[in-house]
Amino acid sequence: MSEYAWSVPGGLVERPGFNPGEPEIWVYADKFSYFAGDTVSLRVHTTADEYDLEIVRDGARPQSIVEYFGLPGKQQPTPDDAFATGCGWSESLAFTVASNWTSGMYLILVRMRHEGRVVEREGFFIVRSREPEQADMVLIHTTSTMLAYNDWGGANHYRGVPDGSGDIPTPISSTQRPIARGMLRKPEGAARNIHTDTPGVGWIPRHPPYEWAWVNGYSRHHADAFWATYERPFTVWAEEQGYHVHHITQHDLHEDPQALEGYSCAVLVGHDEYWSWEMRDRIDEFVDGGGGLARFGGNFLWQVRIEGDAQICYKNPFEDPMRDVDPTRVTTAWDSPEVGRPGAWTMGLTGMAGVYNRYGATTPRSSGGFTVYRPDHWALNGTDLYYGDNFGIAPICVAGFEMDGVDYTFRKGQPYATGEDGAPEDLEIIAMAPAVSGSRDRWTGTVPIGAPLAEVKGILECFYGSEPPEYLRDLEYGSGMVACHQRGLGTVFNAGSTEWVSGLIHHDPFTERITVNVLNLFAAQLTSLNTEEN
Repeated sequence: MSEYAWSVPGGLVERPGFNPGEPEIWVYADKFSYFAGDTVSLRVHTTADEYDLEIVRDGARPQSIVEYFGLPGKQQPTPDDAFATGCGWSESLAFTVASNWTSGMYLILVRMRHEGRVVEREGFFIVRSREPEQADMVLIHTTSTMLAYNDWGGANHYRGVPDGSGDIPTPISSTQRPIARGMLRKPEGAARNIHTDTPGVGWIPRHPPYEWAWVNGYSRHHADAFWATYERPFTVWAEEQGYHVHHITQHDLHEDPQALEGYSCAVLVGHDEYWSWEMRDRIDEFVDGGGGLARFGGNFLWQVRIEGDAQICYKNPFEDPMRDVDPTRVTTAWDSPEVGRPGAWTMGLTGMAGVYNRYGATTPRSSGGFTVYRPDHWALNGTDLYYGDNFGIAPICVAGFEMDGVDYTFRKGQPYATGEDGAPEDLEIIAMAPAVSGSRDRWTGTVPIGAPLAEVKGILECFYGSEPPEYLRDLEYGSGMVACHQRGLGTVFNAGSTEWVSGLIHHDPFTERITVNVLNLFAAQLTSLNTEEN
């Protein structure tokens, strides 16, 4: 049984005082990232008189950096809408990032004792490097998608207002609060957002990550975003392969025009659904200038705004007050007519082309992998994959749970982008997997199906009214894709799937070789650049 009560099945509510008498301890840092020499300010709330704190650099070989014992505990006043306004907690501890702390993900572990047992929670911060020439790649942590799903305090961009039990989302998500349990740490084997089994006749949809969260006391959104599910498995794999990885956040992209300067390979992993205009500008400039973007992720969909310590995302363009000021900055889908900046312009693919595979009642008996259509593409060198071959199939399921694609057609057995949705003319569709925009309810409301098709129709009506463009009409069936295109002097490789990392976790030889091909080519560009400069 969890230490905290559940508001609804699959939803853990974490906030001070929600369960009177239960032990509480949470922590967050005042920023998402720091350089050496910067001061980290930590904010801790706990019902304990004293607690311990440890900083751990996480990765293939987690390293304990520093420990503090017997710190004085304090219960901090917390507003009811801390999910939007921030917790406002006072500083509990501050320290300086030492020069020998290498770039990476640093977990802040806080521990208290209660009735003979240890209660532990975690926060995080990223350490950046000022020496890009020392890295093979820079991993961009998906802090905007994390904020969208982080329901600590009771609400996120999907549900929770007003008291943690409702389905009304908050359009404002604060950075100044802890991270939902499971997004930073969880046990190996925790359920992911994919069905790894192939069900038989008479199947009834299940949602393994929600069930796992309910039983084990984690946020219902633990598998939807961030480090524990996505970036950590990639980092562990990359470090084990001998790659030298630097780390930044999406918020660094937003705030720092030089965030990618000096790197030749930028990497995105897992679920990067939410981006600001400025973040996209940095990526576009990086690739235009000759950089390689290796995107092993999926579901590129929503524009957000960053305003101070808050992320703004209304989704419905008519609810965003920015619509009367600057429609291009309205927080809705990139492909909407208000914004007019199709997602495919940057990533080659878009989340508007059929998203779900092996999630809930979506394509439950698909192969779970990709089918190869361009076996001669350089990304497949050395894989021994032939036309029509599948890779990463169930139970690995590299094709899921949310995917990206484009409007396409077939000519002589090969897929081509139509360009109707902004897809680049030179886009090469390497492999495909069936995906649907949502689930039909075949059970007349008796079971939760997740991602109902009606929601997608409602979103399109918000954008276009009753007359969407032809390629979006009756949009139910589509395809996730692995694709590649040139942009300016650079290259974008897009795996088009949030679950690509599952192939690395399970050491699928095809997924691993494709990943290595992409990383080695893009990292070699840095070697070439350094040689030219010298």
